[in-house]
Amino acid sequence: MKEDQGNRYIKRTQKDYTMSFKLQIVQEIEKGSRSISEVTKEYGIQSHSTVLNWLRKFGNFDWENQIPTTMTKSPEQKVMELEAKVKLLEKQKSLLEHQAFVADKKAIIFDMMIDLAEKEYKIDIRKNSSPEQSTILKSKNTKQ
Repeated sequence: MKEDQGNRYIKRTQKDYTMSFKLQIVQEIEKGSRSISEVTKEYGIQSHSTVLNWLRKFGNFDWENQIPTTMTKSPEQKVMELEAKVKLLEKQKSLLEHQAFVADKKAIIFDMMIDLAEKEYKIDIRKNSSPEQSTILKSKNTKQ
């Protein structure tokens, strides 16, 4: 029998998993976005009980009383959560800066197109004139 090289099982130890990886898994399960079995299959975690141990150690669920509690987080956990939030906010900031840049460029291009159309067809496309323009027009009309 040939073994499928893509689906080979890799034996791991607890030392193979970083603290941030464990906390990420716990967070995904507690949010409800994934089940324990989905996580073990996707990330190649050795067993179901490994994830349960992580949930007991790092999760917000009181396993003895079977009620969710807000456990105090270790300084390492807090730092890791804050670092993740900073990365997310930096990504959002760069995305918004890019969108603002694109919007500014579009506004400039649209203004140029309107100016060009006004010159070519000799019509006023912009209906709303600025206060400075309206006072100039009034002064021209009164002089005539």
